[in-house]
Amino acid sequence: MGSEHSKNEERRSMVFLRKGPKLPAWEDALLAGREPKSLLKRGLRYVSLSLIMKGMTTTPDFLWGLHEVQKLNLSRNQLVVIPPSLGKLDRLVVLNLGGNCLKCLPKEIGLLRNLKVLFVNMNCLKEVPAEVSLCRKLEVLSLSHNCISQLPLSFTDLTNLRKLNLSNNRFVQIPLCIFALRSLDFLHLGSNKLENIAESIQYLVNLQIFIVENNNIRSLPRSLCYISTLELLNADYNAIQTLPDDLYLLRRLRRIAWNPMDKGLHIAHNPLARPLPEVVEGGLDALFNYLRDKKERN
Repeated sequence: MGSEHSKNEERRSMVFLRKGPKLPAWEDALLAGREPKSLLKRGLRYVSLSLIMKGMTTTPDFLWGLHEVQKLNLSRNQLVVIPPSLGKLDRLVVLNLGGNCLKCLPKEIGLLRNLKVLFVNMNCLKEVPAEVSLCRKLEVLSLSHNCISQLPLSFTDLTNLRKLNLSNNRFVQIPLCIFALRSLDFLHLGSNKLENIAESIQYLVNLQIFIVENNNIRSLPRSLCYISTLELLNADYNAIQTLPDDLYLLRRLRRIAWNPMDKGLHIAHNPLARPLPEVVEGGLDALFNYLRDKKERN
């Protein structure tokens, strides 16, 4: 009888354990006495580690001993700080810290000399350490959805940067250092507090996608018309009343675009002066012909 009772208790315990909250993968591995290295995944290109959505408020100490890792995903946790030990992972190529509660990045991030992709979107950053510019191989950087209002001048050293997302921050003007990033083909500054676009925008000679929607921009600079590579220009939801006469030079803009995902010219929800609203309704060719004729008349 006693033996049967013990078996029933054991069965109930097993059911309770199965129904209990699932341990995060890294805790499960450590409690099972496994090596932390067993968490690494070896793909064709990178040795990767994903600790996404584990409810972490701090990073586990074993992480900084995994020197092999090249792709690290710590996104969508509740991390408040990344320790200086991050600098030990000097083989990192991709680092995702998005969706946490970070107020700053450690200066040691500058030791990640192989880093090509960095996501720190959806955090609480007010500034970016100048040491990020030591990551000279960086090609993709997302700082969207933070509280940043300026960038360090040393960003001019990021000569390989191709894609930069600064949307949903607190920029009042485009940081001057950005105009030195000649390799940029994607620049997102939507949902900031911009009131103008400097003529220096013309120096971004490889820019293909330029998004400045939902700002307070009153006009587009003439120099923007000389970036012949532009395929998407999104200036929706601003305070633009007139368009530069030379806009027709942007021949890679194929249409007046209404869907946010479409390439072309996005100019909706602006207080355009007449007759521009009616001309825009006629499509991009009608707009370009109007601007060309206007320039010739002047």
